Amino acid sequence: MSEGRTDWIDEEISQARSIHILGAGLNAERPAHRAIHDLDGRGWRLVPIHPRDAGNSILGRVIRPEIEPGIEPEIVVMFLAPARAQAAVMSMIVRYGSEHMPLIWLQRGAESDELAEMLELNDIKHVKQDCIVEYITRNDMQRSPQVQDYPWFRQISDEDGSGCSVWQAFEPLQDGGDFNTELEWVGDLDDLANSQHTIARYIRGLAQVDEPLIDTATRLA
Repeated sequence: MSEGRTDWIDEEISQARSIHILGAGLNAERPAHRAIHDLDGRGWRLVPIHPRDAGNSILGRVIRPEIEPGIEPEIVVMFLAPARAQAAVMSMIVRYGSEHMPLIWLQRGAESDELAEMLELNDIKHVKQDCIVEYITRNDMQRSPQVQDYPWFRQISDEDGSGCSVWQAFEPLQDGGDFNTELEWVGDLDDLANSQHTIARYIRGLAQVDEPLIDTATRLA
């Protein structure tokens, strides 16, 4: 699509709770990083994805290494080179099937003829030739009601090299600070409830009878 306003895009954005932003890492000069700042306060759960910077945070929103099995994104924004964007879409098609794909938003620079053909052939909802930040801001969009900010959690290996793990709990939008050991898992309460990662499933399995998951995760920290 070219720049403009489209009813079906408005509906997709308004109904989504979360926006996953692939390529959003710590480099403040990158458009993906700035997108977190630009969309901050507009009511969506912003989910930065960046393998190298995972475990750190942008405005208190923890960076995940990937979209894990069990997580069903609604909008996936691609701040990626065309080859990486195509690989990410192929992976999602395998995981979700064409009928359950999220809306794919190709930021300028992520597009390619091959990727466009793949999306068209699989009848996948997508937006190209536009920027999601520009679309939301020029149309003055706000999500209502706003999605609440969740506490988040991180498991890292112990600094003493013993092979043990350290489970950490953080308040919503809290900066987790630096860490120098291996990241084993990270995500917010929503991720913890739905991810099929081994660690997330293990934490859920430690819940006491009738204990809310947030209480379990906080108790273990």
